[in-house]
Amino acid sequence: MRSIRARILSRRKLFRQTAASAIFGPLFQVTRGEATAQGPVNRNSAPSQLKITDMRACRVAANYDYPIIRLYTNQDVYGLGEVRDAGVEGIALILKHHLIGKNPLDIENVLRPLRQFANHGRMGGGYSAVDTALHDVAGKVYGVPAYRLIGPKVRDRIRIYADTTDSEDPKVYAERMKKRKEMGITFFKMDLHSNLVKDRPGALNERGVCTAKGLWYLCEYIAAIRDVIGEGAPLAADHFGPLNVNDAIAYAKAFEKYQLAWAEDIVPWTNWQGLKEIKAATTTPILTGEDIFGLRNGFDRLIENQSVDAIHPDIETSGGLIETKRIADAADAAGIQVAMHHAGSPVGAFAGYHCAATFRSFLAMENHALDMPWWQDLVKGVPKPIIQNGYVAVPETPGLGLELNDDVVKQHLRRPGYFEPTPMFDDMIVSGFAPGGAWPHFDENGKWCNCVSYQ
Repeated sequence: MRSIRARILSRRKLFRQTAASAIFGPLFQVTRGEATAQGPVNRNSAPSQLKITDMRACRVAANYDYPIIRLYTNQDVYGLGEVRDAGVEGIALILKHHLIGKNPLDIENVLRPLRQFANHGRMGGGYSAVDTALHDVAGKVYGVPAYRLIGPKVRDRIRIYADTTDSEDPKVYAERMKKRKEMGITFFKMDLHSNLVKDRPGALNERGVCTAKGLWYLCEYIAAIRDVIGEGAPLAADHFGPLNVNDAIAYAKAFEKYQLAWAEDIVPWTNWQGLKEIKAATTTPILTGEDIFGLRNGFDRLIENQSVDAIHPDIETSGGLIETKRIADAADAAGIQVAMHHAGSPVGAFAGYHCAATFRSFLAMENHALDMPWWQDLVKGVPKPIIQNGYVAVPETPGLGLELNDDVVKQHLRRPGYFEPTPMFDDMIVSGFAPGGAWPHFDENGKWCNCVSYQ
């Protein structure tokens, strides 16, 4: 018979194995013989020896151009990312030197030195693209969908909301919105700018802002759309024009009886005090945030001051999956809802879908390409149509769960060249004194020495 000590040691070993499996098993097991949308992944790779070797890009010509990057490694696994729509791929490529040689699985440490090059608006696009590409690589290597790297999934599908081209004729505008409903969309958004009523006598004041009469005219558009989508359907509004706080309060109060899902960017997001004042004066929900990078010195002010009813990050500006998850968790803890802005390609869209799958409080995510028949054909590896009955299914395949359809992407390039080499971005960009390194200087022989060690 086995000794008591042997039995105890055996039980302890079993307990340790079970605990390790429960904590780490599903997330960090590298599955064998599994294929991603990219194709078979080398399961003989050693994650600890994985290194980033290159970054390249292309730009898709669309309603808003889509700059897409590829992050390459030394083990035949690459990741896709996307710079914010209407941005340029160079915003990501300038970060290349800070990535080469790093292990892409060490995501947060890889990203940390890149924050100095990120800012609000389109300048958040490079950092965000790299974050997305790192999660695509890590998901493929570990054999898990990207959402598993940031938190548990709380929903299997993501609700889509759709913008709609406006018209000065309320009936035409309503008919266009009706077509969105016929597509299966269940959450709607309209542009409600003051210029819609500019030709009506007495509608605008000298600043181009609606008068009381102008607001009455503007509400005709909401009423016409309500007639075709129904009273209970979520309907948001955006693009009101250059309003001050008092203007915004008047607009929001005029909209109250139509029960909008939100009034978006009614004054600039930087004016958190004004947004708080507007929110307190109306029952129309107030939302902003598509141009904000990061939680700190950005979304935190809106959240901590309860300035809005909902926030609106764009994952291609807000910082990618990790940072957007932090933002959404902070909002949820403060009782503030989360919607997501997006006007990019399916690459950035699926990054958003993975991220939103982990949000506790979520409204809907934008799709700005419903009138582009080839939008979904830019990628492969996901079910088509991508949007079904107003929702997108969250992939369970590794990484983002998709790959580019090279033939289709090449048909829609803004300029020639498809992920061409980028040696012009190999050199470091200097942006301050380097901790532990020397500032670039002329040596004693008058020769320029670019000897920064920036880690």
